[in-house]
Amino acid sequence: MNINQEKNSKKYDDVHEILEGILQKMNIRASVTQSDFLDAPYFQIQSKDSVLLIGEHGQHLHALQTFVKRVVEKKQGGYCPPFLIDVDDYQRHHIEQIKENARMGAQRVRYFKKEITLPPMNSYERRIIHTTLMEDPDVATESVGEGENRRVVIKPVII
Repeated sequence: MNINQEKNSKKYDDVHEILEGILQKMNIRASVTQSDFLDAPYFQIQSKDSVLLIGEHGQHLHALQTFVKRVVEKKQGGYCPPFLIDVDDYQRHHIEQIKENARMGAQRVRYFKKEITLPPMNSYERRIIHTTLMEDPDVATESVGEGENRRVVIKPVII
């Protein structure tokens, strides 16, 4: 293990420790396990209080992810490599749904030879769309718009 891998491993140990501490302070009984998903550490929370942790449209889960990232950055003095926090596979299912929507959109673009514009989404969701379709030779993707109205356009590749 090189020095950078050791530092990243330490940061991920901190993620696990901070996450368990937050759950304990919230009086939420949960187990936290770590694995890999999408080439990044994946922290899976299993709890009977999953609805509280996820929130409406994943808002609480997103806030928890952001908060833990900031705490780790402050504790470690800077950059924190990417990681994903999930509760009862909510994020994993959401990511799979985004990928499926991207593939269906690409299929429509190939069939009708006309670009489509997807609904607004955050940068993480847009990145999933771009990554999912990047190997498809028949379509190209582009982000357009600003702020909360930023969205992905899937276009046919004309040769």
